[in-house]
Amino acid sequence: MKKQIGLLLSITLAVIMISSLPSLVLSAYALTPSIIDDSHTTALYGNSKVCGDHICAPGEHNQMLDTMWAAQRSKSTSQTGSITNSIPNNSASQSTTTQMPQTMMPSMGQSWTTKTGTLTSIQDPGQGHESHQLAIVLPPSDKIYTGVISWTSSQPMQIVELTGPLGSSDSKGQPIWTTDGKTKFALTLVNVNSTTGSFEFTGNALAFHYSQPTTFTVSYAISYKTSQSSDTVKTGTLTSIQDPGQGHESHQLALILPPSDKPYHGILSYAASEPVQLVSLIGPIDPTDKKGQMVYTMDGKTWYALVFVEPGTSMGTWQFAGNALAVHTLHTTPFQVSYTVDAHN
Repeated sequence: MKKQIGLLLSITLAVIMISSLPSLVLSAYALTPSIIDDSHTTALYGNSKVCGDHICAPGEHNQMLDTMWAAQRSKSTSQTGSITNSIPNNSASQSTTTQMPQTMMPSMGQSWTTKTGTLTSIQDPGQGHESHQLAIVLPPSDKIYTGVISWTSSQPMQIVELTGPLGSSDSKGQPIWTTDGKTKFALTLVNVNSTTGSFEFTGNALAFHYSQPTTFTVSYAISYKTSQSSDTVKTGTLTSIQDPGQGHESHQLALILPPSDKPYHGILSYAASEPVQLVSLIGPIDPTDKKGQMVYTMDGKTWYALVFVEPGTSMGTWQFAGNALAVHTLHTTPFQVSYTVDAHN
């Protein structure tokens, strides 16, 4: 009888140890850094690594992984240690909460705002737009808004992006929006002509517009950041000059971002005094690589591959990448262009 009881206890103990083995293995595995690259990337910016809701700065992704790894290891130690710590003792029990270090929190999304809302339009207060309807999402600001908006509406929409206010001498033929004739904004009016969709934007204001007097309702979700002006994030107005490129002497060019050895990527909103072409340069390239593609040079020595987009309009928004950015026409007469650009390299 004693042997049978002993055998039963041995079997029970073995079952308990076997049933605990997977959790012990998983706990040990959880403390081993994975060899699988499970990082998030975005194809929009060349498969760049994503840290929270923004493109990782140099070294930020590794810092984030180290922090997450340390937090995981601390949490796992607390969990596995609770088995032995459950043994009664005379000391008071303590709980430990693992928090993300304060140095990580701003870079994990503090500069971005995400919100939803529903708006009912009002009569457009802009001069010349009195018979139109407008719903302002982001009011005019001296800072630059950049982001993405999704919407569903009761009428087919147009997207309004404003650049400005403009200087007193900057209004020369490009589309303008003003309520008093004094404070003027360059008007980028994108005719998406849809009751639902998504749109990436940049500018000093954002609104929905309908070119009829009928009131509309629009519900939206928006995620955006605001930026101070810099060399690559800016608004401005340019008067074109004769294109310095060989073979382009009878054309006009307004250079927004000068050639750089590091490629830019970003978004451009523009409003020009006439229909324009959008130019991005790639390179410099080896002269031996000029094999049928469009190229651009000023001196016959330094060559760029030429990205030449013709939207056929005087205003719009363009997502771009390249080593330079410009607006171009095939005419000899100068043109005026106001723009907002949010670019990084």
